[in-house]
Amino acid sequence: MGRSGSHGNTAMGAMRMTTMNGQLMPEDLERWVLDFAAQIVEQHVMLSDLDAASGDADHGANMERGMSALLQAVPGWDRQLLPGDFLKEIGMHLVSSVGGSSGALYGTIFLRMARTVGDACAIDPELLLQAFESAAEGIVDRGKVKRGDKTMYDALAPAVEVLREQLLPARQPLSASLRAAAEAAQTGRDTTADMVARKGKSSYARENSRGVVDPGAASVTMLIQAAARTLGNSVTNEAS
Repeated sequence: MGRSGSHGNTAMGAMRMTTMNGQLMPEDLERWVLDFAAQIVEQHVMLSDLDAASGDADHGANMERGMSALLQAVPGWDRQLLPGDFLKEIGMHLVSSVGGSSGALYGTIFLRMARTVGDACAIDPELLLQAFESAAEGIVDRGKVKRGDKTMYDALAPAVEVLREQLLPARQPLSASLRAAAEAAQTGRDTTADMVARKGKSSYARENSRGVVDPGAASVTMLIQAAARTLGNSVTNEAS
């Protein structure tokens, strides 16, 4: 799995050097993913309880299965993976281990991010933003969703919008930008409680889906919160 030999060693040397310029390394991404996975495992019962209101009550169980596997697998992965390769491996792992619609959607998030990052040796804040934008677009393409459908997109989209506002016009540090994005995701998650589901199996419940937060919006909020806790504190010299 991943890259090896002299080419990989050269890439890792380049990545270590660019970390000092405020860019993210594969080990930073690893901290993010493992933090997210740990939160899912800890709160999977809550996620399934949310899903029970209008779905199959299996969102938490499915996510917990995949994230438990991820927690075991990632620490043993090739340390010479480039950032894009790492994100691709995560996406493929989630598709196969989570299964169902959740696996497809979270796989899409990471695979779209991987495609955007490409062969970059490290990820600067602008590239991270582009990767998150690609992830959000992937959810729209995969799920045929829009804002107000009561899905994970209702939390992911505002988070990405705020991240763009913070990083580009406002020129805020990555740490502050990710915290603002996490707050936006939380607000978006909470607004889904007043919505009627229009996509997925929850849509069959119609008005019965109102009054409870969408489980996908809850879990993707954990993803953004984990990024704020880890990626925002990873860089040593953030771009101004």
